Amino acid sequence: MTKLRLLAAAALIWTSPVFAHCDTLDGPVVLAARKALDSGELSRVLVWVKKDDEAEIRGAFERSRAVRKAGGAAKELADRYFFETLVRVHRAGEGAAYTGLKPAGTVEPPVAAADRAIDTGKLQPLAGLIAGRTEKGLHAHFDAVMAKKKYAPADVEAGRAYASAYVEFVHYAERLYEAAETMAPEAHKH
Repeated sequence: MTKLRLLAAAALIWTSPVFAHCDTLDGPVVLAARKALDSGELSRVLVWVKKDDEAEIRGAFERSRAVRKAGGAAKELADRYFFETLVRVHRAGEGAAYTGLKPAGTVEPPVAAADRAIDTGKLQPLAGLIAGRTEKGLHAHFDAVMAKKKYAPADVEAGRAYASAYVEFVHYAERLYEAAETMAPEAHKH
């Protein structure tokens, strides 16, 4: 069952849309940016960008810190500019498009669970969430193929329905397996 859970974790990353919260106003990138702007410690945000992008972030940080001194709306605008610049550069470093900052509280369940796991030091709730979803997917594909398995050889349409369900099931299982291999942390060394 442990292997299934590991496969499940990787498969959700591989087979689902990428859930990001680095572009939310309560995500880790913007939280780091808020702390950096308030403290003047740029190192808090540099960890979220590639080394080649440091100059752009340094420039945006210096401009934002200077404008913030005016207070009020200027401070809010300067903060927003820095958040947007930082998140855009961070997303580009991940190979993802920047589509603007999202409101706080718009985090998908697996992302929220991953954050809770990091905060609490307990992986099990996240692993259970992912394993449950993956096992449900495996069962759905398996049940579909099994329901169509026994068809009359002369019934070509029923045979095609079986073949389609078979292909879906096998490819789903294959993606789970491949995701577990390709999503291992050592595959992402920078």
